Amino acid sequence: MKNIMFIAPPAAGKGTQAELVVSKYNLPHISTGDILREISKEDSEVGNYVRETLASGNLVKDEITYKLIEERLKKDDCKNGYIIDGFPRNLDQAREYDKILQDLGYEVGNVILINIDEKTLENRIVGRRLCEDCGAIYNINDPKSSPKVESVCDNCGGKLYQRTDDNLESFQTRYQMYLEKTAPIIDYYKKQNVLHEVDGDDTVENVFAKIDEIIKK
Repeated sequence: MKNIMFIAPPAAGKGTQAELVVSKYNLPHISTGDILREISKEDSEVGNYVRETLASGNLVKDEITYKLIEERLKKDDCKNGYIIDGFPRNLDQAREYDKILQDLGYEVGNVILINIDEKTLENRIVGRRLCEDCGAIYNINDPKSSPKVESVCDNCGGKLYQRTDDNLESFQTRYQMYLEKTAPIIDYYKKQNVLHEVDGDDTVENVFAKIDEIIKK
């Protein structure tokens, strides 16, 4: 089993696809966000630094992120493959990640790029609504996933709400950041012949089927 990395713009369904891969192949899901949140609970110099940095909304120093990722990848459950999520975010991190893999004797594996139209992403984010009681997710811009009654959850009757960052301005900022930071990573992995592109403008099941084909090869 090869290691798997997902690259995708915001709201492209990367998290959902990662969960499906984990479920089918029983691979560990390495999330930099989860690693940082876990270490922030420790009463140590690094734990205190990460906790204070996250609380202030700032980014943790790359050197610390690299060290934590390397320590996580050294664990036995990663030896037969893993999914890495939220890293690398820019070209410098991609190069450093290569060094970490080289030291561990690992390969990058499959880098899967989920392509999707910007307007589709915009509609997904701006139209997203969540139930405050059961957490169900709807989208008022998609007839297939819109609630039967506006602002009311089909499952439990709870009130639906819109996240504060699910707005057009926030999406455009995040999308532009993705384009600026991620485009060089796409070219970087394309040159290594490890990049696989998948059309994300399809059903969850169909997108996963395409990803599954890549993994099986």
